[in-house]
Formats: sequence, structure tokens, C-alpha cells
Amino acid sequence: MRLTGRKSITRRLTLLFVIASSAVLLALGFVIASSVEKHFEQLDMEVLTGKMELARHTLEKLKSKNDLERITQLLDNALVGHHGLEVIVFVPNHDVIFATPNANFPLDLMAASAAQSPYRPLTWTQGEQTYRGIAAELPTGISDLSPLIVAVATDIAHHQAFIRSFLQTLWVFVAGAALLTGFLGWAAARRGLAPLRAMREQTQAVTAQQLNHRLPVESAPVELAELAQSLNEMLARLEEAFHRLSDFSSDIAHELRTPVSNLMTQTQVALSRVRSADDYRSILESNAEEFEHMARMISDMLLLAKAENGLVVPTRETVSLATEVHALFDYYDAVADEKGLHLALEGDGEVTADKLMLRRALGNLLSNAVRHSAANTTVRVTINTSPDAVSIGMENTGDGIAPEYLERVFDRFFRVDPSRQRSSEGTGLGLAITKSIILAHGGTISVASVGAVTTFTIRLPRAAGASELQKSAPTRRSIQNP
Repeated sequence: MRLTGRKSITRRLTLLFVIASSAVLLALGFVIASSVEKHFEQLDMEVLTGKMELARHTLEKLKSKNDLERITQLLDNALVGHHGLEVIVFVPNHDVIFATPNANFPLDLMAASAAQSPYRPLTWTQGEQTYRGIAAELPTGISDLSPLIVAVATDIAHHQAFIRSFLQTLWVFVAGAALLTGFLGWAAARRGLAPLRAMREQTQAVTAQQLNHRLPVESAPVELAELAQSLNEMLARLEEAFHRLSDFSSDIAHELRTPVSNLMTQTQVALSRVRSADDYRSILESNAEEFEHMARMISDMLLLAKAENGLVVPTRETVSLATEVHALFDYYDAVADEKGLHLALEGDGEVTADKLMLRRALGNLLSNAVRHSAANTTVRVTINTSPDAVSIGMENTGDGIAPEYLERVFDRFFRVDPSRQRSSEGTGLGLAITKSIILAHGGTISVASVGAVTTFTIRLPRAAGASELQKSAPTRRSIQNP
């Protein structure tokens, strides 16, 4: 399926490359332009300041008003060879004493600048010409003559033409650089994202029949190694879940095939000839047992499905574990008596749990212990408390569990003895249900088997506010069956 309307990472990176390079080039160009403009201004100021000092020196040589007639000749001689340089000398009432032929000065601006900020550069335009100049009030050697206003300016049209040409060249260069950077950025992004495309091709090889396929983490770049590892872990979880689902489906089909086959066989035999009412009653009673077994199995599978999907919400209340174990001892008393078993309880503790669900979990463990215990042995339940948890250990002596089976005893339909494919005593889901109930309560369950002694251990969070049990006087109860 081809996705449309999605934003491409390659396109984004290419656009970012273009924007970043263009911004850097523009910033650099404007910095250079400003530096060049500043340099031109410094060069102009050196010339203008020098001519202003020359005018000061010339005016200081004047000794009388008759010498004012010589100022034109003196200044003309001083300005020989300085094309584009304009000078004007005038009195405060704007009467011009000397001016170069092409002098275009705004007298009011010059007078104000000379009085307020002498030697500060000014820029103005007269007609089609742009000037930069300075003005100052300079004294003369004539004692009864007020200082004269002298303004010096130079044409900066060639400077402005250079800046305009530079900016045009900059824009053309930025446009070309943006296109080139865009192409290089696209090529770099395509090459940089090649490992992602390789990962996509690798993941396309994963199917329901090939869940064991994994992404190569070693050859992936550092930035993608964690992603590849996470994907591999996800695939491992999916593979495990898929196998469990397949095994569960196979187990369900296998477990249901036997009762359905029995029902069909008994029904076909019953219909093969006419039988008495007692025979029909006997067949129906046998069929009812098969239906009850199937109903229990379906109910247990529904509970497991809810538990694994987080749909089992226990009703919390404070439960005394010793009380629940006593009730279970009373229930299994008759079965234990038949095998000469000794049921013993040590300790007590309180947890916050669903009483019915917890009783079912403990009942499953006790039923399993009684069923697999050797005759004339002890089934011992030990309850220990700690500041934050309560542990329940259930120990029996009899059929041990091989080490390779310890991790699988809580799997659905798993039986340590393969010959016991179906038992009228259970559905093969008891321990799986027990684990789901304990996990739903935030606890853990484990099993250990040493020789003929098997111990199941449950650990549950302790009830809030539960009092400490006195170790010196633990609760004990035992049932000795003769």
C-alpha cells in the first residue's frame, strides 16, 4: 500500500539544508556589505578630515579682512588633484565666502551640524548625486571676525554602485548556492536514510510464517541500533505470543476432541439399536459428565483470556490467609483422609485481595498438592510476613517435577506426565489460572522441586495497616488423618 499525503523526511532535510545554507550566506553577505560600507566611510573620513585640517590651517593664516580675498586662491591650490571633493566656506548668515564649482551643500544642515556635532559624517542627496561630508566652525586669524563654517564633502556614487553590484552578485550566488545545497542535501539525506530503507526491506520479510527473522543490529548505525534492537524485541514477543496462541489453539482442539469424540461415539452406539430406559439414562449421565468437563474448560479458558487482557478486576478486601487455608483444609479433609495425608498450617497474614479469586488460586494449589502427594505424607502450608509482602508456601512430597519442566508448569494444558492427556479431575488449566489470579493481584508465583519435595510459593503485597504477627506465637493447625 502506497501512503499519500505524508511528509517525507528526505524532503524535510533537503528544505532544512536549503534554508540553513541560504540564511548563513545571506547573513555573511550582509556582514561583508556592512564591513565594506564601513571601510568606505572610514576612507572618506580620512580624506574629509585631512581637508578640514588643511582648511583650518589656511584660515588661521588670515590676519586681516583684506586677506579674505586670498582665501579662494589658497583653497584652490589646496584642492588641486582631488576630483569629486567639494568645499564651501560661509558665515553663519549663509553668505558664501568660498565654494568649489560643483558644491551642492544644504547650508542649513551644514550650519546645524557644525554647531551641534562638528566632524560628524552626514549623507545627503542633491539631484542625482549622493554626498558624504562633515562640517565645523573654524576660527580665523582675524580677531574681530567670528568663526567661519567650513563644510567638506565627497561624491560617494561609486561606492553605492559597488555595494549595489555586490548585493546583486550576492543574490545570484545565494540562489545558485541554494539550488546546489538542495541537491547535495537531497543526496546526503537519501544516503543517510539508506539504513532506514534497508530496515524497511528487512521488516517486509517478516510474515506469520517467518516471525523468527531479526534485523541486523551490528551493521546498523549507532542512531538506529536501539531502534533495531527494540524491533527485534518486539518481534520476539510477537513470535512468542504467536507460538503460544498456536499451541493454545492446538491444545484446545486436542482437549475438546476427546469429549466430543466420546459424546459422538456414545450417542451413535445408543442410537444403533433400541435400548431400555436405564441404558438411555446411563448414557445421558455419562454425556452430562462430558458436558460438565467441557463447561469447566470453557469457563477456565474465558477466565484466562480476561486475565491476560487485563479484564479481571479483583474486588479488594482484607483477607486472612489462615482463615482461607482452614476452610480449604475442611473441604479437602475427606480426600486427604483417603490417602492418609497430614494437612499442616503454620503462620498467618493478611492481604488485600478478592476473597473468592484468592481462594480459587489457593484451592488449585492445594488440590494439585493432594493429588500428587504420596500416601501418608504431609502437605504443609507456611505463611510468612515481611514489612511489605506476605508469602505463602505450599509443600508436598510425592511426584517431583523435572528441572526442564519447572518453567512450563504454569502453561495452559501442560502436564508433567505426558500420559495424562486428560483427567476427569481437572482441565489442565488450574496452575495457569492460579498464576493469572496472582498476577492480577500484583503478586508473583514460583515453583521449586528438589527430589520428591515440590514447593509452590506465592508472594502478595501486604494489606495496608495489617498488624505484625507475633513470631513467638504463630497460628498453627494440622489435620492428622489416621
